Amino acid sequence: MSRKLLKSTAVTGGMTLISRITGLIRDIAFAHLIGASAGIVADAFYVAFRIPNFFRRIFGEGAFSQAFVPVYTEYHTRASDGERRNFLDKLSGIFAGVLILTSVIGVIAAPLLVSVLAPGFLALPEKYALTVQMLRIMFPYLAFISLVALAAGILNTHGQFGVPAFTPVLLNLCLIVAAVWFAPKLGAAGMVLAWGVFIAGVAQFLFQLPFLHRIDALPRPRLAHRNEGVTRVGKLMLPAVFGSSVAQINLLINTLLASFLVNGSVSWLYYSDRLMEFPLGVFGIALATVILPSLSRTHIRDSPREFSRLLDWALRWVFLVSVPAALGLAVLAQPILTTLFMYGRFDIFDVAMSGRALIAFAVGLPALILVKILASGFYARQNTATPARIAAASVGANIVLSLALVYPLAHMGLALAISLAAFINAALLFRFLRREGVYVPHDGWPRLLLQVAVASVAMALVIGWGAGEVASWAQAGVATRVLRLVLLVALGVVVYIVALLVLGVRPRELILRTTET
Repeated sequence: MSRKLLKSTAVTGGMTLISRITGLIRDIAFAHLIGASAGIVADAFYVAFRIPNFFRRIFGEGAFSQAFVPVYTEYHTRASDGERRNFLDKLSGIFAGVLILTSVIGVIAAPLLVSVLAPGFLALPEKYALTVQMLRIMFPYLAFISLVALAAGILNTHGQFGVPAFTPVLLNLCLIVAAVWFAPKLGAAGMVLAWGVFIAGVAQFLFQLPFLHRIDALPRPRLAHRNEGVTRVGKLMLPAVFGSSVAQINLLINTLLASFLVNGSVSWLYYSDRLMEFPLGVFGIALATVILPSLSRTHIRDSPREFSRLLDWALRWVFLVSVPAALGLAVLAQPILTTLFMYGRFDIFDVAMSGRALIAFAVGLPALILVKILASGFYARQNTATPARIAAASVGANIVLSLALVYPLAHMGLALAISLAAFINAALLFRFLRREGVYVPHDGWPRLLLQVAVASVAMALVIGWGAGEVASWAQAGVATRVLRLVLLVALGVVVYIVALLVLGVRPRELILRTTET
């Protein structure tokens, strides 16, 4: 089982890596085209794009997926093919209807949404109007991409992880073409990018259909009579809407506060968040995606000991990967930003400001990944209420921390507030899992944490020394920057792995530990 999970995580992570790389290329194109602080287009686009993305994570990757996958796993494991297909047909019909209605309301209510979520834009009529225009074009993206999330949940339950992980590449490719090819020819860069988002949603939806047909799981949407499984998904989804979307809620709150700060603040947070999401997506979301169906099947088999072992295995890998990744992002924040984005209208000032936010986001990277895994321990047991209550506490903490930190630290304080709130979220999830006896830590944790900490510090010292002064990166050419960054990252990986081996960590031990599950 563990080898299969590792292989599935590697496949998902590999496809996600391709997605993140094309995403970085997309953001490089954006930085060149619309910059960050030099004009109104960047802030307007990122606010408009964030709004449908927020709802996507509620209707799609967030609450819906976490409510749907455990129930569909049960149908896939226990029910007949006819019952399974009936469930899919009725669920997809209701889901599609809700998404279409939501999209129509979103297009009509775009001015209100922008006013509420970026009230600072009201003082700048041109910026406000542009944001509303772009939001109206992009909002239907929500419907298509949420249906993509339904398809991904089906494919993942059937053990097909590669296709859903690769699908976001299509969004990046559409936006790269829009930024590099169409925007320079047509002008109105923001509007071109908005249409690129809409077209990308359609492309990703159509891409899923042949793969669903191949596994005999292509839904035929029906608005029919009630279905017990659909009712259960709906009940599970209601609290999960809040619990699974806490990170996005925190980002929206901080976008609201950032709209009152100096021009460029929203964009600095966007670029730094995008870089932080690179390891979060490649490893954290990949592992959470793979482990949720496995935990659900284990729960259905009523194997609490196996359930705990599976969680323990995943948590060990979280610390092994997230701690050095966080330190690496913090140490190399400005070199990374300089290499990737300091072209065109994205200047050295934008690098410095985005770098501050990236360091603050990096602080919370381990906690953000922990939340993904720990929350799966609840969702797999079809318990969405507890994570929702914990998320409420986390959002409250983020609001208090944001208000406390935004004045002395500006946009960096907003990023730091998200990181600290993530630690509160993770700590509470862990406490409840322990209190309920769902998770019992296995032997060796203190030793592993010490080994990871020492190896990570050794890595950070080496790459920090190798990075040198930021000015040397800004003066270097593109090829030199890229080569230096690649060599530093490779050096950091080698130093970390060698340090772990010297300290006594053996990869074989981790694999043997998981095979016991």
